[in-house]
Amino acid sequence: MAFNDDEKPATTPIPNGGSKQGLVTMNIPTYSKKDVALTADSVTAVVEIKATSSTAVREGLDLVAVVDVSGSMRGHKIESVKKALQFVIMKLTPVDRLSIVTFQSSAERLTKLRPMTQDFRGELDGIVKSLIANGGTDIKAGLDLGLAVLADRVFTESRTANIFLMSDGKLEGKTSGDPTQVNPGEVSVYTFGFGHGTDHQLLTDIAKNSPGGTYSTVPDGTNLSAPFATLLGGLVTVVAQDVRLTLTPKTADGDLDKMEVADGTDYTQTTDAKGEITIKFGTLFSGETRKVAVNFTLNESPDTEEYNATLAVARHSYVAQEAPQPAQNIVRLRKPEPTTPGSDDGIEERSVQAEVVRRRHADLIGKASELAHGQKLGDARETIMDAQNALGDILLDDGDRMVNALQAELLRLLEYMETQALYDKLGHPYALATIISHRRQRAAGRGDEEVISLYVTPRMIAYLAQAKKFEENPEAPVPSADEDVKQEMAANPLAAISAPLGFYLENAIQALQAIQKIIAANTI
Repeated sequence: MAFNDDEKPATTPIPNGGSKQGLVTMNIPTYSKKDVALTADSVTAVVEIKATSSTAVREGLDLVAVVDVSGSMRGHKIESVKKALQFVIMKLTPVDRLSIVTFQSSAERLTKLRPMTQDFRGELDGIVKSLIANGGTDIKAGLDLGLAVLADRVFTESRTANIFLMSDGKLEGKTSGDPTQVNPGEVSVYTFGFGHGTDHQLLTDIAKNSPGGTYSTVPDGTNLSAPFATLLGGLVTVVAQDVRLTLTPKTADGDLDKMEVADGTDYTQTTDAKGEITIKFGTLFSGETRKVAVNFTLNESPDTEEYNATLAVARHSYVAQEAPQPAQNIVRLRKPEPTTPGSDDGIEERSVQAEVVRRRHADLIGKASELAHGQKLGDARETIMDAQNALGDILLDDGDRMVNALQAELLRLLEYMETQALYDKLGHPYALATIISHRRQRAAGRGDEEVISLYVTPRMIAYLAQAKKFEENPEAPVPSADEDVKQEMAANPLAAISAPLGFYLENAIQALQAIQKIIAANTI
């Protein structure tokens, strides 16, 4: 099946002063407050990858909406899909392209992948309004067809390929196979599950198979526009593709015995014969952050005086860059008598503690979810309360924002664990969406938009508010994506140059540090 009829999109604009350099930066705090013993020891560091908050430069969006139009989607559900698609259509620009695929007992491509021109917008509006729900549910047929549309693209430069897949059911009747066995390659698949009859685990597994994909739950009686709008607010602000972090261990120096990435980062990870670890994050939305906790096991040191030990070298890369990104060393101060843990942690060390606690939080939610799914609600509630206790004593450098967000998740889960029926209906999909959101460090819809996720970006928040107004009054005008950018730039006029400026400053600092080392070596 070939669909190499995609139409050429408009070119993504780069305004005056815009640059693709420094769109993604890396930060490794200097842990001066955390000393390491000269004897054998272990230590954790956190590497942070952060995208620019400017949306002036972005990748073009290629989106295929794969829509369940089976018989069970009749009524409110299909009407919710229509509204959500109408909101998407209004927010895309000629830089972006959209195709609609529907599936029931079989799949059909309703539109080829076309730029969102004014003419196409009007054509799509009629197609969306005419959607009718009828037939069985072959999710694999819909996913295969959506991927085929993207696989046969002719124009792919500076563009990201994504799928929105929504369904309200399980595999029914004769189907083309198991959709979890489909390999999406580099396409991000975001899944949305409607209501109690949905196979939430199936849709979660489909999303997990793709780079960066998430699962969003849409409880019965709620609207699809909110989770659609939230994710769309990220997809129209993609600033970099194929974002990677490479960690090279410095075992030759004698300090490092073993290096490994801590559990909790759900991304493709490879390790070569020399122990070099590469993590692939896929795309980054404007304002998004990825944190990687790295555990180091140290050897005993023959030194008797304190010194700085370089444990590894970290490098990051991404497709949009126009120059090599500077590498950074992961350094720890080793001393005969290290500082007693907890005596003076400092801001840097608290950031490591926060990341460790966040990962433990997600693990406990996963454990509680398994217990509740196995009808052990009492044990599940105890596990959630253990997670609450773990949040009680930590000090963070961002105030209470992270603690409040994590506490809100736990309180909502406890509410859903009041009865087994309530958990099965709302708690299980909520837990699945929360876990994948934490492991991907990306926002996902959970049916509780009043609980702000840790991973929402400013554009996501803006689109969520716009979607709610649109649901209330579909006739009211919705700001275009170009108007969103203008409003953001007016509010923060330096955002477009802050990222490249930071990039050049970082290079200058590293150059000065290298010169200092040369001068010091020649003066000994």
